[in-house]
Amino acid sequence: MHSLKGKRGLVMGVANERSIAWGIAKACAEAGAELAFTYQGEAFGKRLEPLATSVGSDFMVDVDVTDDASLDAAFAQLNERWDTMDFLVHAIAYSDKNELTGRVLNTSRDNFKNSLDISCFSFIDVARRAYPMMKDNGGTLLTLTYMGSTRVTPNYNVMGIAKAALESATRYLANDLGPEGIRVNAISPGPMKTLAGAAIGGARKTYKHTDMNAPLRSNATLEAVGGTAVHLISDAGACTTGEILRVDGGFHVLGLPQYENL
Repeated sequence: MHSLKGKRGLVMGVANERSIAWGIAKACAEAGAELAFTYQGEAFGKRLEPLATSVGSDFMVDVDVTDDASLDAAFAQLNERWDTMDFLVHAIAYSDKNELTGRVLNTSRDNFKNSLDISCFSFIDVARRAYPMMKDNGGTLLTLTYMGSTRVTPNYNVMGIAKAALESATRYLANDLGPEGIRVNAISPGPMKTLAGAAIGGARKTYKHTDMNAPLRSNATLEAVGGTAVHLISDAGACTTGEILRVDGGFHVLGLPQYENL
């Protein structure tokens, strides 16, 4: 049920071997999927190349999700390689790290627009381009979110607003694309030690707090998130769409920290 043999997918957003996107890509490859990757800029391309090679992929394309021409060119290249695609993983988010500290009150207009564009609109934009490759045979679109979308998390600020918009987009896309058999879901891990997570003020304290208080007394692992992604992409996830699946050790169920940590 969890085999991805014969399935082909595009993974967007691998920054390094500690990226959540890489945990998903690795798990998908181990389940038998054929992968393609996008990256942005030469530096990220150099980090990605050995990782892509390690899972048998020779397809990498440089993409700027704020540039329509760049996205069009990337999907044109993908279309030349594959006539159909079974899944797409969107692991792209950005905000000025100078505004990921202090109060959301101080968010600038420019950073608000940029954060929502890259972190939310880009998912809709790539879904529109992936749709023609999935509409005849169905497929899966996955994105990544965080509980700061629904619960105030210190310093997360405008990213919480962007993730709330992304979760709403997930539900609307699920409804739009469901008739063609395309499933759209988001995975919401707890805090993880990633390059993106490190940009948020107080990240170490947040990581330690959730690790100590989650019912499982553990933050998510790359393997756990990867396994959840494989489930959703595989035939086992055939009837799951429009969902925000939490992989956070159960932290989201708490009203207060554990008694010993009060």
